[in-house]
Amino acid sequence: MGILAWIIVGLIAGWLAGLVMRGGGFGFLGDIIVGIVGGLLGGFIASSAFGIANPVNGINATSILVAFIGAVILVAILRAVSGRRAI
Repeated sequence: MGILAWIIVGLIAGWLAGLVMRGGGFGFLGDIIVGIVGGLLGGFIASSAFGIANPVNGINATSILVAFIGAVILVAILRAVSGRRAI
């Protein structure tokens, strides 16, 4: 998957994770980074636990869903480590 596709999927996944997890989010660049890292985390979990080959493979609903789930997990971990609470 090209770098532009990673950025687009990351932006969408990070933005959605920020909405679902409530809170101020991480800003435009932060949401992209959280989404991209979430895509890597979600892809690793999907391929390891469920045996899905290449789960993040372009700009499509499956890739966004996998990246979104990974981003939600990442935001939960970041908030647990930093002690930040959603209001």
